[in-house]
Amino acid sequence: MSTQAARAPSPLQPILLREMIGPIAVLTLNRPAARNSLSTAMIASLHAELDDIGGDKAVRGVVLAANGPAFSAGHDMKELTARRTDPDRGRAFFAETMNACSAMMQAIVSLPKPVVAAVQGIATAAGCQLVASCDLAVASDAASFATPGVDIGLFCSTPMVALSRNVPRKQAMEMLLTGEPVPAARAREIGLVNRVVAAGAEREAAIALAQQVALKSAYTVKLGKEAFYRQAEMSLADAYRYAAEVMTENMMARDAEEGIGAFIEKRTPTWRDE
Repeated sequence: MSTQAARAPSPLQPILLREMIGPIAVLTLNRPAARNSLSTAMIASLHAELDDIGGDKAVRGVVLAANGPAFSAGHDMKELTARRTDPDRGRAFFAETMNACSAMMQAIVSLPKPVVAAVQGIATAAGCQLVASCDLAVASDAASFATPGVDIGLFCSTPMVALSRNVPRKQAMEMLLTGEPVPAARAREIGLVNRVVAAGAEREAAIALAQQVALKSAYTVKLGKEAFYRQAEMSLADAYRYAAEVMTENMMARDAEEGIGAFIEKRTPTWRDE
């Protein structure tokens, strides 16, 4: 599937850009005038690109960035509101949109490669959810994060799923109940982002972080990422049983044999991603 097919209808202003920097695919939200809101077209474009990247062995990591002053303001409220005139007052469209967005967020989690967010500005509502859904996140010191749906009578229930799996419960509830923005430094303190860098340096820092992971065995990263998210939903005993099975499978892999051998022999391992 071509990248162009996943983009907006207009060839002049694609809503999602894709660029390869070494083994890293940089996906850039490109609706700056709409604060990179997650329209149905944007959601579909992101999901299509993730599906394409999942099977591309040349891609070893993904950076999710955005053009303009905002990373993403969340769902496109103008698009949603326009469907209030539907016979069902928009119910079917709202359900379709929320389910499509939820599926796209889960595609980030299930992608067998690391996904790093590069956040240059505000990330609110589903935009904050997008950051929380990524495996890693680098933020500009000018960035801020919020789940302000409560301010407009629409609790951020779907963003809550990703947010509550990233930050402690009390901090998540404070963000959800007050809608107040959280500055980048505080976002790092509560675990929503990994690193905070000077404004303008976030994209390069995110690419560097993705490239650091790309140096590892792709097989090991894939196995480990899947195991991380699966065990997080299990009881302690079940998580240990599952993790022991994963470790055993991992030990039988060629790259583990090579990596352990290289460690013992004090040399650099040569990965085959198997």
